[in-house]
This record gives sequence, structure tokens and C-alpha cells, in this order.
Amino acid sequence: MSQKVSLNAYFERIGFAGSIAPTLATLELIHALHPAVIPFENLNPLLGLPVNLDLPSIEKKLLTEKRGGYCFEHNLLLMAVLRELDFSVRGLAARVVWFDPTAIDRPPTHMLLAVDIGGASYVADVGFGGLTLTAPLKLKAEAEQPTPHDTFRLTGGEPDWTLEARIEGEWKPLYVFDTIEHSPDYYEAPNLSLSTDPDSRFRTELRAALSPPGKRLALRNNRFTTHIAGEPSESRLLTSVAELRELLSGTFGIQLPPAGLLDPRLEVILADAGVTEV
Repeated sequence: MSQKVSLNAYFERIGFAGSIAPTLATLELIHALHPAVIPFENLNPLLGLPVNLDLPSIEKKLLTEKRGGYCFEHNLLLMAVLRELDFSVRGLAARVVWFDPTAIDRPPTHMLLAVDIGGASYVADVGFGGLTLTAPLKLKAEAEQPTPHDTFRLTGGEPDWTLEARIEGEWKPLYVFDTIEHSPDYYEAPNLSLSTDPDSRFRTELRAALSPPGKRLALRNNRFTTHIAGEPSESRLLTSVAELRELLSGTFGIQLPPAGLLDPRLEVILADAGVTEV
């Protein structure tokens, strides 16, 4: 990743206007804005399109084309931005155990970042979908760390750390990681697996998520859920391709792929959910 990222395009995309000094305050502001604007989405794998991890491809997709992506795209972009701002950043890898504890015994499939500021290390991750961080977390064991959306904590320590979220009063593990630094090339193999393996959830399920101020928006297949802190979650089922397209383009702000490519796949998603359009 030798190319320089376009800071102006990134700042315009996320609505950033502030100090670019490599401080914790700058990181916190960027970390809040990014997942509020750039959606987590898996349309490329769902449609059988490649997920390219070179920086020009990521910039074109997430910044120019107003698309989103998943962890590798989001966090490689953020890493390039932070390095351009003179932050000390390391790419890490994690095994996602959220809903699948057996993944602890499989190779990592998730990317996150470690950012070193003033002698302390912070975890940054803008690509974990419906529970993505909206603030960096200090790499410190057992401390409860509130963010603008949820409260998290890190447990364990060297070599393995576990990120946990407090959900309905209980701590739930999300992923397990170590602090070994990986080059951008390391993520090519898990990216290829997640985006091309017929059994990958990113090939079989429609996913989108966004975390604007005060709420989280999540789409899984045809179920759209709004989570507001301190209030019951609200869900509704979408029953037509038109509804799905409107939600993806309007609510999530995704510039959609051509209808001839996308709509047949949305029809399959609805059919698999037991919905028959009339």
C-alpha cells in the first residue's frame, strides 16, 4: 500500500472538519464519523463481484462510488488515513466468536487496528457491522469503556485479548485477537475466502449496518432493525425488491449496483425468507 490516500475525499465523505494533529481527540472524532456515514455492506460478495483490497480500489468504492464494504475495506482505509496523519498504526487480526464460539479454533477472519498515542495503545475498528466500535478503546484489561453507542470491555491480555459488549445487561464476547502486526497482504487470503466461499455468510446473506448518532441501523436479509440506546429495538420485515432497494439507497446511502445484477439476488433473498412478491 504505497499509494497515498486522498484525505480530502475521505474528510468530505465522513464530514470531518477539525484538527488533524495525531491526537486521541482526532482519532475519536474520525472514529465516530466513519461508521455513521460509510455503511457496512456485503453487496459485492453477495453478487459474486470481487472485493479488491488495494487502496485505489477501496477509495473508489467507499469514497467515490458512495458504497460501503466489510472489515478489510473499512479498516485498511482507516489505517491509510491515520498513517497519512502521522499516527502510529498496526493492522491486527481477530477470530470472530460472536454467535460462533467454535471460531476460536479457526484462522482469523476479521481485521482491526491498534493505534499508539502518547505511550498508550488503543483498539480502533470501524468495520464490525451492527456492533462496530464508534470510539477507540484503550488496550486495557477489564475496564468498562463506554462509547457513543454501547459499552465495551477488553478481557485477557497477552497473547489473547477478547472484545466484549454489554448487551441487555450481559457481557457477550465478539472477537478474540492478539497484538501481532500484519501487513496488508496478510488479509488477502481471509478476504478471498469470505468473499468467494459458497458457504460464507457474506455470499448467502444480505447485510448492511450504519451507526449514526444515537442509534444503530441493521439489515439482515429482509429484516431491518433500529436500535436506540435505552429503548426497545424496533424491527420490520421488508416484502419487496423495491422496499429493499429504497432502504439500501435511502437509509444506508448506498449507491446501488445495476438493477439487472442486484434485483435478481434480492428476489432470492426474499424467496429464502418465505416472501413471494405478487
